[in-house]
Amino acid sequence: MTQTPIRKRWQNVDGVLLLDKPGGLSSNDALQKVRRLFSAAKAGHTGTLDPMATGLLPLCFGEATKFSNRLLEADKTYEAVMRLGQTTTTGDAEGEILRERPVDVSEAALDAMELRFWGEIEQIPPMHSALKHQGRALYEYARAGIEIEREKRRVVIISLDIQWRNGNDVAFSVRCSKGTYVRTLAEDMGEALGCGAHLIALRRTAIGELDVQSAHTLEALTEIDESQRGTLLAPPDALLAHLPAVNLDEQGVQRIMHGQPTMLPCAAGEVRMYGGEGNFLGLGLADGAGGLKPVRLLASQAG
Repeated sequence: MTQTPIRKRWQNVDGVLLLDKPGGLSSNDALQKVRRLFSAAKAGHTGTLDPMATGLLPLCFGEATKFSNRLLEADKTYEAVMRLGQTTTTGDAEGEILRERPVDVSEAALDAMELRFWGEIEQIPPMHSALKHQGRALYEYARAGIEIEREKRRVVIISLDIQWRNGNDVAFSVRCSKGTYVRTLAEDMGEALGCGAHLIALRRTAIGELDVQSAHTLEALTEIDESQRGTLLAPPDALLAHLPAVNLDEQGVQRIMHGQPTMLPCAAGEVRMYGGEGNFLGLGLADGAGGLKPVRLLASQAG
C-alpha cells in the first residue's frame, strides 16, 4: 500500500535567528534548512555569504523580514586568510589558479600594506558576485565566459589588522562598510605586495551590533527540541540595533500606527520607534526638524 507523504505544516514565526553558517552551503541553502526546522511560513536572510565562507548570517522570520534590508547598511567584521603568490579566477580558493608569482614579502612590507588600505578606498566588484547587470547576476555571465565592465565603488576600511603569517598564508581581520568585497581586498593587497593573492578562508564575525558569539550552529539547532527552538529567536528590532531609538507618547503611537506623521524632536535619519512599555512599533524616518513619519510598521502592533 502506497503511503501519502505528510505535508509540512508551516506556521507564523516572528523573529531573528543568528546562524553560524557552515562552509560549503549557500546562504539560501542554509536559510531553507533552518526554515524547515522552525516550520516558518515566511523567511529571508540579510545578505549573502559565499558558500566557502562561514560565520554570522542573521535569518529573518515573519515580521522581521520587513527590516532585513536595513542590516545591509551596517558595518561588517571578518576574519580572513589570504594566500600570497597565486591569483584565481574567482579571487578565492573556489576558482582556478590564473597566475603564480614568487613571494618576496617582508614583515615591514606587510605593515606598510596594512596602513595603505585603511580608510576610504576604491574597489571593482568581482565578476563572481551576485551584483546584477541587465537583470542577471554577474556570476552568470562569468560562468558563460563573458566579462562585464564594472564601475569602481568607494568603500571604507574602518580597521585592518594583520594577525599572523605562516609561509605564504597571511591572516587578517577587517571591519568594513557595506558593499566591501573581502575577496577583492585580498586581491588588491596581493597586487600592492607585488605577488598577487587570493582568499582561502573567510569568516564573518559581526554585523553592526550583532556578534557571531551569539549565533547558533545548524547542528545545535537540529539537536534542540522543536518546541524549544522559538526561545532562540531575537525580536525583530535586533536587526535595527545600529539605529537610534525613540519613544512615543500615546498620541504619537496612535498617529504613527495609523500611518500618520507625528512630532518628535530628534536627529534626522531612520530610527527605531517604541511605544508604552517598550513595545517595538517599527521603523521611522525623522526629518531633523521635529517631524517623524512611519516607514515600516509591525502588523502585530497595528490597531
